[in-house]
Amino acid sequence: MHGEYKVPGGKLVVVDVDVEDGVLRHVRVAGDFFLEPDEALDAVNAALEGAPADTGASSLAARVEAALPEGTVMYGLTSEGIGIAVRRALAHATDWTDYDWQLIHEGPQSPALHMALDEVLTAEVAAGRRPPTLRVWEWASPAVIIGSFQSLRNEVDAEEAARLGVEVVRRISGGGAMFVEPGNTITYSLSVPEALVQGLSFQDSYAYLDDWVLGALGDMGIRAWYQPLNDIATDQGKIAGAAQKRLVAPQGGSGAVLHHVTMSYDIDADKMLRVLRIGREKLSDKGTKSAKKRVDPLRRQTGLPRETVIERMIDSFRARYGLSDGKVTPEVLARAEELAATKFSAPEWTARVP
Repeated sequence: MHGEYKVPGGKLVVVDVDVEDGVLRHVRVAGDFFLEPDEALDAVNAALEGAPADTGASSLAARVEAALPEGTVMYGLTSEGIGIAVRRALAHATDWTDYDWQLIHEGPQSPALHMALDEVLTAEVAAGRRPPTLRVWEWASPAVIIGSFQSLRNEVDAEEAARLGVEVVRRISGGGAMFVEPGNTITYSLSVPEALVQGLSFQDSYAYLDDWVLGALGDMGIRAWYQPLNDIATDQGKIAGAAQKRLVAPQGGSGAVLHHVTMSYDIDADKMLRVLRIGREKLSDKGTKSAKKRVDPLRRQTGLPRETVIERMIDSFRARYGLSDGKVTPEVLARAEELAATKFSAPEWTARVP
């Protein structure tokens, strides 16, 4: 069995392993990481040899940590990363490069239709009817998108939103509320087979699926990092928030994960504060006193037009994993439009948590 895992902000860890009589055998750890002294690699392999095949990633990491020679230096490598790579090998996880990725980047669409497209396209991936997909959104109107489990009245000033022409929609994933405006926001979705995140914990899957965009930002001169559970941050503040939803596979499918990210290119912070009911407690646990300081726009950090930032993100993804241009088929669009009307525009859904 073969497993691979790129440590967030680090290097690739590769594990080849057999299972005999319920334990790990013939363990071989490799990768493009740096490790001193040389004999530390033998210690890593020996620590994993004979471990029960159902040992969790954290326990495997503890075995590795305990076996490392005194003074061992790891660069681009962690004991946790080794444990995850082993679990991915045992789970027969796939890698980004195992797929023919497709890009969807179409014209502006309504907030409700974006919610529906996320659900329908990810269901298509789960059923094996379409390849893994990167979809870049364009917004037709301003909106507040609340998480699946958030209270509508606690998060949004509905009267102020209506007065300002801001549509309120609820997405299928958890997490917090996002304020978006056309031209000021960069939003994208990844609809991926569940096999891509096999062997990863829920938290690790966020870091894993965000890693490519950290590299893209780095190419634009922004040092960004994943901040658990679902933020992307820089030295100057938070720039993005992510959310996920796991979709159960229909008969014959393998399941899929929806991972979507909203990045602030620019923001009207005063309008955001008028629409969102951002409590002091939420701000304090982010270590800030002002909501304006929580989101640091990409425009100032890159100095680039929004369209250029998006182009460079897409180019970075394509260079890493390959990416062909695709589109939403008429059949899929019809299903999404029906779902947008019957579910995501319906008060019963939007206020399902009043």
